[in-house]
Amino acid sequence: MVSRSIKLGGTAPDVVVARISHGLMMMTTAVDPVPDEVCFEAIKAGVDALPPGVKAFLNTADFYDRNRGLGNLEMLSRFFAKHPDYAEKTFISVKGGFNPATHGPDCSYEFLKLSVERSIKALGPLKKIDLYEPGRVDRNVGIENIMKTLVSFVEEGKFDHIGLSECNADTLRKAHSIYPITVAEIEVSPFEYGEQQKRVIATAAELNIAVAAYSPLGHGFLTGTIKSPADLPKGDHRSRLTRFKEEHFLNNMALVDDLKAIAQKKGITSAQLCIAWVCTTGPTVIPLAGSSKASRTLENLEAGDIVFTAEELESINEAVGKHEITGDRYYGEHIDMHLWN
Repeated sequence: MVSRSIKLGGTAPDVVVARISHGLMMMTTAVDPVPDEVCFEAIKAGVDALPPGVKAFLNTADFYDRNRGLGNLEMLSRFFAKHPDYAEKTFISVKGGFNPATHGPDCSYEFLKLSVERSIKALGPLKKIDLYEPGRVDRNVGIENIMKTLVSFVEEGKFDHIGLSECNADTLRKAHSIYPITVAEIEVSPFEYGEQQKRVIATAAELNIAVAAYSPLGHGFLTGTIKSPADLPKGDHRSRLTRFKEEHFLNNMALVDDLKAIAQKKGITSAQLCIAWVCTTGPTVIPLAGSSKASRTLENLEAGDIVFTAEELESINEAVGKHEITGDRYYGEHIDMHLWN
């Protein structure tokens, strides 16, 4: 059983969750569909490993399946139907506001209402949405109007807490001044730890907002299990990520190799080292690690109990600082333009 936990912020300061949260995206977006029973065991193992009173933070979205649909939420609905007593043991964070017709964020009142209501229906009657967050900040709508909409939904009882995803520090502060933000979801990893991340993390610490740090393993790159772009299955979305392209792959592997050496010396996996390191980036940071297997869920959770010596942390920070990672975070400017708004 893991021992470390952390409190959320904003309107959920008394909610205690596992030190490592659980991302569910790949359960329903992988090239080969993951059977329900495998997904259920992965979720159940994470909950069962926690002490009484500590909830599993589960991250999902209304566009997490191969067709940008409700598959992930529907899988969760089936999980709670089979394991209804786990509803109170989990904290569900739902992203929405992604318009597949425009391939971008849509935070208009009408679209967010549609997103929230279809998410509620898909999740089913046994579990309420704990936190809802737009997947990106829609610059065409503006944070003031987005927050006005989200607060109205809280007042209507559609969900309890508000989060933001891919916001910058100034937007986070402005949103929080309108209504308390509970979670800010941003990408943090040894690949992604620049000035934008540091500013959001510092602002969140100041305002007591939890930071859900997604992709702490660089979409699996940092585990060291992918030796070349050819190792990716045909149709895997990561083959479109420029960091996995041949022209960037070898350069980016240099950091992976350095971190692997440090992990081996400490007797942990490269994945655990990266997740544990993300914990050190801020007092309210909660690594959001994805997994579709029970064994990986438990490996990730165990990283929350890892403590580095000053020398070990210095070695990791030195490795992170000396390597220049190349390639876009996603697929190029048409996607990256929606980040840090």
